[in-house]
Amino acid sequence: MKHFPSIVTFIIALSISALTHSETFEVQMLNQGTDGVMVFEPSTLQIAVGDTVTFKPSNPGHNSASIAGMIPTGAESWDSGMSQEITITFTEEGTYVYQCTPHLMMAMVGVITVGNPETNLNSVKEVAVETKASFMMAQDRLDGYLEGL
Repeated sequence: MKHFPSIVTFIIALSISALTHSETFEVQMLNQGTDGVMVFEPSTLQIAVGDTVTFKPSNPGHNSASIAGMIPTGAESWDSGMSQEITITFTEEGTYVYQCTPHLMMAMVGVITVGNPETNLNSVKEVAVETKASFMMAQDRLDGYLEGL
């Protein structure tokens, strides 16, 4: 029985490690990408609570900013500033829609789901109607992203 405490300690340490493990993702801010011009890539991302995302201005003149009313209740908003990298740790479950502020009219938006996207998806879709009204091109881009959840 001398080995019993060390086995228990190992199992507990392994369990804690699994519970606290988080992943890091990267989103590029691009002039041209898979979904067309002025895009975030990947445009949609599904992650877990506690994961982090780094938004990289791969092309200058972009930012990453959360959109009011399109993030879960209790989540912190963000704005990277122009041509600035920002890393966000997502602590609230739900759907997050973000934009490149100067290129919103070109539908430069992205969607991140953390855990269950349904948490706030209906309210996000309601605000999306107003947001899409300012798009001068790719008017169905945001709908496509949200329908794919």
